[in-house]
Amino acid sequence: MHLFSSYAQRTARLRNRLVVSPMCQYSAQAGMPDDWHLVHLGTRAVGGAAVVFTEATAVAAEGRISPADAGIWNDAQQSAWARIAAFIDAHGALPAMQLAHAGRKASTAAPWNGGKGLADANGGWTPLAPSALPFQPDYRMPRALSAADIAAVIEQFAQAARRADAAGFSLVEIHAAHGYLLHQFLSPLSNQRTDAYGGSFANRTRLLHQVVAATRAAWPADKPLWVRISATDWVEGGWDIEESVALCRQLRADGVDLVDVSSGGLDPRQKIATGPGYQVGFAARIRREAGIATGAVGLITEPLQAEAILANGEADVILMARELLRDPYFPRRAAQALGVKIDPPRQYLRAW
Repeated sequence: MHLFSSYAQRTARLRNRLVVSPMCQYSAQAGMPDDWHLVHLGTRAVGGAAVVFTEATAVAAEGRISPADAGIWNDAQQSAWARIAAFIDAHGALPAMQLAHAGRKASTAAPWNGGKGLADANGGWTPLAPSALPFQPDYRMPRALSAADIAAVIEQFAQAARRADAAGFSLVEIHAAHGYLLHQFLSPLSNQRTDAYGGSFANRTRLLHQVVAATRAAWPADKPLWVRISATDWVEGGWDIEESVALCRQLRADGVDLVDVSSGGLDPRQKIATGPGYQVGFAARIRREAGIATGAVGLITEPLQAEAILANGEADVILMARELLRDPYFPRRAAQALGVKIDPPRQYLRAW
């Protein structure tokens, strides 16, 4: 069975091919993860996943999507994450952290509080972006990053990677998807700069390459580095699959070990034809044409579906989000469905 075969990258070994995708919880205080994060993430490790990702974890306070987002820009946050990473590791999964900066999609309320832009009086701040273009009218107007701001962002990612390593994480992923800062630089819809970071494909991809280089240098050489991208904006004239393939060829040369292939999130005008596995074709094409390992994500909900994606060579790992919210023990249920025996925690032996 492909789904329950192990998978090695650098010195890391995944016990199977099921990965808990980063899922924002909007439950942190001052960027600090707490018992909610310990139980939420720890349960997925006990459930049998091979990799358990944190939510999009901000590399700077202004890089949070909302004031309730977790971060890793200071020592206290690093310490809080360390006990969570240790628990995940103790239960056989690789603790992984997604490093993120929300850019113009920052300073919003939590989804259950409306998800719109927050004024300073309500705990908000001025977001940063490649260009002074808001995500939509009810979001904050961002400030275009200066050259000094760009240099600071690159260093923030590097520092966050060092902290993630010190906290005991085995893998980090750079978030360059879903309309957040690095994706905003990639897409001509949100990037209207006229300097070295705007215009051509080489210029629009420059910041991501610089962030990857700085992160790879700060992150141990024996630990894997992934990048999440949106393969297309689903908007005419935006970032598309052809540019994604070209970028991923370069990311392979940059030392990226796997590209986590999602889509959309940059522009409210997007028109997405969703359905089971609707993004898998992007992962398959990038894997085939860019020669880099990929992760498939998006409405993958059944064991046989996940097995077929791997068996057909469309991806190397399966990332799951909502299905693992509904069922933290999906990996154990999938193993049973596919006729694979995996041992439960000894505390649960009486139920097997």
